[in-house]
Amino acid sequence: MNRALILIDIQNDYFKGGKNELYMPEHAATNASRVLEYFRNKGLPVYHVQHINIREGATFFLPDSSGVEIHACVKPYQGEKIFIKHVPNSFFNTGLADELKAKQIDHLTVCGMMSHMCIDTSVRAAKDMGFSMAVLEDACTTKDLIWDNSVIPASMVHNTIMASLQGIFAQVLTVDEFFISFD
Repeated sequence: MNRALILIDIQNDYFKGGKNELYMPEHAATNASRVLEYFRNKGLPVYHVQHINIREGATFFLPDSSGVEIHACVKPYQGEKIFIKHVPNSFFNTGLADELKAKQIDHLTVCGMMSHMCIDTSVRAAKDMGFSMAVLEDACTTKDLIWDNSVIPASMVHNTIMASLQGIFAQVLTVDEFFISFD
C-alpha cells in the first residue's frame, strides 16, 4: 500500500478573526499538524489542497487575501505540492488524482475543513476513483448549520458526516488511533 496525506482547506479564513470561522479549528489544525509531522518524518508524500473562491458573491477564501492562505500550523514545505480548487471536490480539475495515480498512491489519509462540505465531497469522489481512505475525525472540523429555521450544532454536523463516511467510504479514526494502526 502506497500512502499519502491530503490536507484540505486548512486556511486562515476558518480561524478566529477569519471570514468564515469554524468550530474549534485550532484543535483540528493542531491534530492535522501532528499527522503532517509524522508523514514528513517518515518521508511519505504530503499534498495540500487550497480553496480559492472565484464564485461571484463569495465572502471568504478570496484571491490575494490573507484569509485564503494555508494556516501557519500546516504551512507547506518546499517541494510539497499545493493543488488549487474552486469547488468543494479536491479532485475536480485540480490534477490531484493524476498526481496520486502517477505516484502509484492508493491509500489517502485525509485531514481538513469543512467536514460537511469539502471533506465529505472529496472523500466520496476519491472512493469513486478507487482510492482507499482514512479520515482523521479529530483533525477535521466544521460549523453550525441552519436548516428549517433550526440551528444544527457543529458537533452534530461533524459526527453525522463522520458516521456516514465510516465503513463504505473510509475508515474514520482519531489521530491517536491512526498512529497506533499505522505503525
